Amino acid sequence: MKQFIVILSVFFVLISGMACLKDNSCKAKTVESEKATMLSYAASNGITATEHSSGIMYQVVTAGSGPAPTLSSTVSVRYTGKLLDGTVFDSQTGNPISFPLNQVIPGWQIGLPLIQEGGLIKLIIPSSLCYGCTGVGAIPGNSVLYFEIQLVDVQ
Repeated sequence: MKQFIVILSVFFVLISGMACLKDNSCKAKTVESEKATMLSYAASNGITATEHSSGIMYQVVTAGSGPAPTLSSTVSVRYTGKLLDGTVFDSQTGNPISFPLNQVIPGWQIGLPLIQEGGLIKLIIPSSLCYGCTGVGAIPGNSVLYFEIQLVDVQ
């Protein structure tokens, strides 16, 4: 019985050690390294993009006329999110969805205050201001993302 326990213990130590050999590191891309991709996407999709100091690129389609959101605002939006290959990974175009602005990706936190309630904006967001090198769900790591967002309400 002792020999079985020793063998089992050695087995678990070996398995644990192999798990540590996996490279779980993540190499994030810089905004600068994704700039050419973002400019190319804008050009090929008819987006007259302005570059924000953060690195996001945006086009205000409609400025809106109500209040502009702040990080402490709760916003209601309709939106579509796409990978640059055109794959829609998320869309809420029917009833608006509401959430605190401080609980979304940094690209939205930077982009939505550029318009006012009733506005419409197109955002091209570098991966470092989205989900970084890890990705999430159907979004692969280091993905530049495109969003078209209508700001319906600001509270």
